[in-house]
Amino acid sequence: MKTRKGHNVYPITVAQKFHLYYAKYCPNMAVLNIGTSLTIGTELDWNVLRDSINYAYARNEAMRIRFTRDKDGECYQYIADVDEDFKERTVDFRDFTDLTMEEAENEMQGWTQVPFEFEDSPMTKIVMIKMPDGFNGVYFLGHHMVVDAQSLIAFLKDIIEIYCNAMYEGVPFPKDMCSYIEQLKKDLAYEAGSKAQLRDREFFEKLIRQSEPIYNGIDGTAKLDAARELMHDNKLRSAFNASDDVTSALDIFHLEAEPTKRLMDFCEKYHISLACLLLMGIRTFFQKENGFDDVSVNNAIARRATLKEKKSGGTRIHSFPFRTCFSKDVRFIDAVYTIRDKQNELFRHANYNPTEYFALRSKTYPQPKAGLTYEPMSLTYQPMTLKEKGLNDLGDIKYKTKWYPNGMTTQAMYLTVMHRPEDNGLDFSFEHQVKAVSRKQLEYMYYYLCKIMFKGAENPELTIGEIIKLV
Repeated sequence: MKTRKGHNVYPITVAQKFHLYYAKYCPNMAVLNIGTSLTIGTELDWNVLRDSINYAYARNEAMRIRFTRDKDGECYQYIADVDEDFKERTVDFRDFTDLTMEEAENEMQGWTQVPFEFEDSPMTKIVMIKMPDGFNGVYFLGHHMVVDAQSLIAFLKDIIEIYCNAMYEGVPFPKDMCSYIEQLKKDLAYEAGSKAQLRDREFFEKLIRQSEPIYNGIDGTAKLDAARELMHDNKLRSAFNASDDVTSALDIFHLEAEPTKRLMDFCEKYHISLACLLLMGIRTFFQKENGFDDVSVNNAIARRATLKEKKSGGTRIHSFPFRTCFSKDVRFIDAVYTIRDKQNELFRHANYNPTEYFALRSKTYPQPKAGLTYEPMSLTYQPMTLKEKGLNDLGDIKYKTKWYPNGMTTQAMYLTVMHRPEDNGLDFSFEHQVKAVSRKQLEYMYYYLCKIMFKGAENPELTIGEIIKLV
């Protein structure tokens, strides 16, 4: 397939294929929906906001992605032109002021659970919303094959900055977005047997062949023990982590601004990212619960290092296991530095196909049954906020963001850590399969994860074993 409706078509990327792959295991494609609202504590001019939204779409190729399939069912993508997109998409308005906040949020959660038409159809939707709490703004729904958290935030920032430029004197018009197609061509060239791809494959092959990981459970070795018993193999190192029911819940734990600042100050002092400290906290929690020095968790990598990657939109996340082996006599700070160096190394090779990674690992360490895994959870840390520009030009006007779960996940537990716009505290959002992980288990994990991070930040010279004893 070369063209569709007069547009050039392109293959989908590895990151997009991954989403299609796991969607097969869910009742419908709503598992790929991302729903969020952004509201501001001020009155809005709805006509100017609608114009700003349409302008932002016109500037953003990735938000105009359409999908199609050839006669063999192979998936392709193309970009609808601005006029075509404008005709196919509506920007609706919903006044929620006659409802409670809970009722309004429930309605938006309902929107998030409706799948998109997949072929030749817009893959995002915006509704302007007037909320019962006096805040006003937008609800955004996007399909994960065209948007991830970073491109979503960049798009919402663009709408805000276009709106502010139209409404307020002295607010500059935002700089242009970058071309999605230009970035897509680079990604496809990498995937077509480039030297960089060969280098990355060699790196991961070597990493996989070093040794087999071991499963760590949120409540200790119960799942590993059960798998060993079921398979009659006392040396089995994997376990069944997810359940056969993809129904999910979202549980959010809020870390206040002051303790968050203590963690950020530690990161600044020791020149590490919060992602490193989070990984250290998580892997130490599992070490405490299971008694293994060897811990592996899935870690999402944004792949937006360059300005063009940051501003070209689309979905770019690749997720790889992040494995650490630290004995209890290793100092907390030394382990954090090792994580930083290991992360930097992984970033350099993160364009590699994660599906290929998992296929090679399964071949290297054959499993007695499908569904066995080493990783109990996935982590995403989202450093981007809307604070950088746009809203700052409005002074102290308050704003809120809220994420709406789509109600399904193929993973037992997925933790997203983000900075809260109201006070810059941290939100720990656990999306989890209801049958695989309970809220009580998450409360337990969150409690000890925080204790480990704070003890480590206060006493970085202590060993891991000493930190575990103190918590």
